[in-house]
Amino acid sequence: MSGPSIFAQSSRSWLQNVADALVSVVFPADCRLCERLLTHGTRLPICDDCLASFHPMPSILCQVCGQPLQVTAPPAETDGQTSIDWPPPPIDASTLPCPACNASTFSFARARSYSIYQGLLARAIVMLKFERIDPLANWFAQRLQEIVHREPAALAADVVVSVPLHRDRYKERGYNQADLIAKPLAKLLKLPYQPVLLVRTRPRPDKQLLSFAERWEIVRGAFATRPGSQVDNKRVLLVDDVLTTGATLDACSQALRAAGAKSVIGLTIARAARQIIPGSPES
Repeated sequence: MSGPSIFAQSSRSWLQNVADALVSVVFPADCRLCERLLTHGTRLPICDDCLASFHPMPSILCQVCGQPLQVTAPPAETDGQTSIDWPPPPIDASTLPCPACNASTFSFARARSYSIYQGLLARAIVMLKFERIDPLANWFAQRLQEIVHREPAALAADVVVSVPLHRDRYKERGYNQADLIAKPLAKLLKLPYQPVLLVRTRPRPDKQLLSFAERWEIVRGAFATRPGSQVDNKRVLLVDDVLTTGATLDACSQALRAAGAKSVIGLTIARAARQIIPGSPES
């Protein structure tokens, strides 16, 4: 029974690739980021050069929130000698939480992101947010799958859930960009996808620029699990497009943990680049 199913899936994939190639030849298009003519035969509206400019996160990260950890520059020399040994010994990243995670306890066990929210990647995410571009969402899902495969034990999960939009925002936009990423990711990871498990009970204010404190305040108690949701003792992989302060992931994680989830792991396409202030609750 599995043989024909696999063959049928392979045939559909091959036919889709052929169809995409024909579309690119008959209806050539420009890259949505750099406006150069696309040369690849897929429906992804971004050229290979722009995709290559999306730089993955460095390998040395905070093991809790995924914040990049910078190695300090060499110390200044004094009479031809440095005050400490340089270069320093290799860093064991597993022992390096960032100052924020040293100072605070978060409701999610870990958070990881594909890249920093900047440059062309930021523009691509904005495109996905306001235009439904499924091939781009699929490409991002593949990048998140790679992150999970790099840390299979730390990022193991039983179910995939997306950060929900408030019903008014969903009605206005017609889709949730986190859904577009989370659904193909669940398929790639061979995990059940439960997009209706979480709901947003309070909308985000219309104000575009929010302070750090405002971001945490507006999501406090703004998410809940649906009545009858089954999350008892499950490890939840929570997917969103961007991690800015970590407030949204934390608020969703609180709701999931309160409903009985064993743990919550946040996974986003990008995260804000910022300096961590020791003692702050930033993640």
